[in-house]
Amino acid sequence: MLGESIKNESKSMSKINTDTEKIQELLTRGVEEVIDKNNLEKKLRSGKMLRVKLGIDPTSPNLHLGRAIPLLKLRDFQELGHKIVFIIGDFTGVIGDTSDKESERPMLDEKTIQQNMKNYVNQVKKILDIKKCEIRYNSQWLKKLNYHNIGQQADIFSLNEFISRENIAKRLKAGKRISLRELLYPLMQGYDSVAIKADVEIGGTDQRFNLLAGRELQRHYQQIPQDIITNPLIAGLDGRKMSSSWGNTINLLDNAKDMYGKIMSLRDDLIIQYFTLSTRLPMATIDKYQKELTEGKNPRDYKIQLAKEIVAFYHSSSEAEKASQEFIKIFSKKEKPSDIEEFAISASKINPADLLLQMKLTNSKSDARRLIDGGGLKLNDQKIISWKNDITIKSGDIIQAGKRKFGKVK
Repeated sequence: MLGESIKNESKSMSKINTDTEKIQELLTRGVEEVIDKNNLEKKLRSGKMLRVKLGIDPTSPNLHLGRAIPLLKLRDFQELGHKIVFIIGDFTGVIGDTSDKESERPMLDEKTIQQNMKNYVNQVKKILDIKKCEIRYNSQWLKKLNYHNIGQQADIFSLNEFISRENIAKRLKAGKRISLRELLYPLMQGYDSVAIKADVEIGGTDQRFNLLAGRELQRHYQQIPQDIITNPLIAGLDGRKMSSSWGNTINLLDNAKDMYGKIMSLRDDLIIQYFTLSTRLPMATIDKYQKELTEGKNPRDYKIQLAKEIVAFYHSSSEAEKASQEFIKIFSKKEKPSDIEEFAISASKINPADLLLQMKLTNSKSDARRLIDGGGLKLNDQKIISWKNDITIKSGDIIQAGKRKFGKVK
């Protein structure tokens, strides 16, 4: 029997919501493509409980708002009464998916994967009712495959199908290396759908080939091919696709103040995209906002509403209001935060990049140096213009990194 045994799901029609408007929003909001739309719509109207799948590889310890887009779509399915199967790719994460990469993704060691996924379920709980989800790890079935199994699966696809993909074709044209390992990834993601008997799979537009591979593998194993919903990719803080590797993310575990500040730093042209993809504010309200922005209303007012909406979802309404007041205090009134964290620094003279790291105001020394080079470091409101020379610090000194981060020397 393929994969782990799956308990029979209740098919009771009374538990499934078949409201026409809710189904239409499910199939359109934050949706780039549906394959096969007519078939999926028919299933949703039938009252049958569907098994809806999403897999995420733990290549980073943090889930961000880009990852939350398909998770919110799972929430939409869950609210209609369908079974959510969330797969943590502890096996595929080691191999590495290069669907959205311009160069080869290095293999990760199992220790790193285990460390990264330690807090994944707690992060997913911010969006989904985890008690009603089926949480799976794809090492459970992928480790059991042998060369004979993989050979049969690989025979379904041609090399031409793989190298015709846009990002792979670009790499070939540029003479960049493509490993045989990369060819195996779509097989593994596709086999996940076989192992859990998925009716629907959710994924970003960059996952289209892998999602379609699931349909082909299900046909091979005499299963009904899953339907597919792809979501658009969201832009990060620098305008590029939100990605942990680029550090332009708004993470689900960011504290309320940082999350609020990051959202307020977004480009104005991203406001409506974020309302649509990262909140569940009614679309009629979002359409109204878009019309008002087109008519010349101040984008800052809508960005405040967006920041409050997202922070309230991942924290609470009170935390959102508190973060808003703190933001006004720092950026409008140019005052210091009311609760600056204190750090014990043993040396009275220290390299400014090392100081930023010790105070957890940057993630790495290279980030600290870039911040200083860009004029983003202040000591008691005075800019520090070089990271090459040590600075003198004393108890009570206020360190400011960029616009939003502060620390005090204990």
